[in-house]
Order: sequence, then structure tokens, then C-alpha cells
Amino acid sequence: MDLHCQLILDEYDARLAEFQRLEQIVQKTLKEALERNALMVTAVTTRIKTRDSLTNKLELKGGKYRSMNDITDILGARIITFYTDDVDRIAAMAEQMFEIDWANSVDKRRLHDLDSFGYNSLHYICRLPKNIIDVPECPQLNQIRFELQLRTTLQHAWASINHDTGYKSDIEIPREYMRQMNRLSGILEMADDEFSRIRIELNDYRRRVHNLVKNGELDSVQLDGDTFRSYLLARPFDSLNKRIAAINQAEIQEVSLLPYLRVFKAFGCLTLGDVDRLRRKYEDEAYYLSRHQLGNTDIDILSSSVGIQNICIVCILKQGGGRIGLVRLFNALNGQSPQNELLADMMYNQAASMPFMNNGNKL
Repeated sequence: MDLHCQLILDEYDARLAEFQRLEQIVQKTLKEALERNALMVTAVTTRIKTRDSLTNKLELKGGKYRSMNDITDILGARIITFYTDDVDRIAAMAEQMFEIDWANSVDKRRLHDLDSFGYNSLHYICRLPKNIIDVPECPQLNQIRFELQLRTTLQHAWASINHDTGYKSDIEIPREYMRQMNRLSGILEMADDEFSRIRIELNDYRRRVHNLVKNGELDSVQLDGDTFRSYLLARPFDSLNKRIAAINQAEIQEVSLLPYLRVFKAFGCLTLGDVDRLRRKYEDEAYYLSRHQLGNTDIDILSSSVGIQNICIVCILKQGGGRIGLVRLFNALNGQSPQNELLADMMYNQAASMPFMNNGNKL
């Protein structure tokens, strides 16, 4: 190694603490910005180039650099996303946060020919502006350039494999293997695009479902996890719960009602309209059952599932499900347990004197 490169290495040794401080600031800034913008990513990593790695770089192309300030990747940061469109969202965020050295930044996603595939990643060369960090005794923190890489999980997987099989090798890779690698890169690129397309279409579907639920067009909405969640956001069981709570002036504690999805599916409900009809059909009898359960008690705290649970109990008993049907209900809600049989017996006995039990429904 010549004297010029050795001086750069000496400068690296002298300024390592600066880069370590900058690394902490960059990592903290990126994580806070992602959280602030509600952007979920796979990973946020930073690294400082090791002395050995810098030595190798200088041995290959040391004459290219006048000083360490010309080396833009001593500090590197990487954000790995789930979707390709999130790369562009984070890129926009980075452009607003940092000072971008556009001349040295590169979008490698746009460098391929129409019939070629390969390494895909967006590389920004950045500086920290003074609105992020301004330390008069250490102004170089605003002058040091660092590299920010943005890529998807699949792009990262391909880059890591390619780096391991190709870039690190001292042997030139035969053309046939390079062709196979490029074919795999094309498959991963297509998969990236498809995942993003599916997410966009699912978001559109959820918006349509939300509007249908909001407009009361429940028969047009198939019953599934997403649609049932949208239905519950309209709080359809609140009115019944308030009637029940008024019996003892009780407080209602919120719990998740999502476990009842499998119960309604077991009832044969196919749409949200089926669920809502069942709710309206049995809510009065569910209220009377609750009044019978609570009338001689001083219970003053109730779960928000009290209304929906009693609707399901009434439905099961009116359809002749009896104790066995109640055991199945509590197994579906709580998991298999001997306690569910005791709970079913208690609920069945509480309902035994109700008018709807006098129509041949006792089992």
C-alpha cells in the first residue's frame, strides 16, 4: 500500500469516534422517522466499514480518493422493506430529512436493460442537516457523507446470495451460472411486484368493505376476518350491552369479539347480513336471558361480550342445540376444557325457565 492510502487509513483511525457518534444519530433518526410516518419495515441496520474492509478498498482503487471525505460509505445505513412501493415512500422521507448528494446517489433499479435483471437497490449519499444535529464543537458531523440503502426483503435476499456466490469469489463465475442467477433475480423481481399489487388490491377491497358496512349493505359483504372486524368497528352490540348493563348499573369492560367469527360461521352465516339478521332476531331474548342471570346479583362489571354471547346461547337453544351445543360454543371461544361443560350446564340451567325453552327445545 502506498503512502497516500496509508494516510487515509491513519485518518480513519483518528476519526473513528466521529463515525461512531454519527452512526448513533443516523440510526435513531431513521427509526424515529419510520415510526412517525407509520412505516413498518423488516430491518433498520447501520455499520461502520472495518479497517480491513477499508484497506481492501484502498488496495483496489485507492488512487480514486484524495482523502477519507471522498469515501462515501464509511458509514452505511440500510432499510429493508416488505414492499417495493414502501421503498419509494421511505425514499421521499429521506429526501425531506437529509441533504442528498444527487451526483453520487444511484437508483440501481433503473439501470437494467429491458431484457436484463440483477441487483436492485436505491442508494442515497446523504449528509445530516443542522436541523437534525448542530454541534458547534463538532461541525464535521454535518459534513460527513454516509450511504443509505433502501431495498425490499427479496432484493436483499438476492443481493446477499449474489454477494456470497459472486462478489466475494476470486474465480470468475461462468456465464451459464450468471444466466441462472439473473433468471432467479427476474423471478424475485416479479414476486416483489406481485406482493405490492396484492397489497394494493387488498387495501382497495378493505375500503370497499368499509363503505358497504358503513352504508348498511351487509348482504353484499362475505363473512371473513377482515369484514367481521369492519362490522365490529360499527359496534353493533353496544345497544344490547347498554340495556344489559342498566340492569345492575354495571360498568362494561372492553374485550375482543373476534373469536365469535368462528361461532357465526358454525351457525352457517355466509355474509355480514346473515350475522346482523341473527343479532336482530335474538337480541331481545338475549336481553331477557341477561336480566334473568343478573337480576338477583350485585355484579357491577360486565364484559363487552355479554350481549353477543347471550345472542349465541339463545340461538343455540332455540335451534335445539341444548347442552351439547353450549359446550361446543364455549370450546370454540375458550379452547377445549372440562370447565366448558360446567359453564354450559350453568348457562343451560339459567335459561331453562325462559319462554323460548318451552317450545320443544329442551335437550
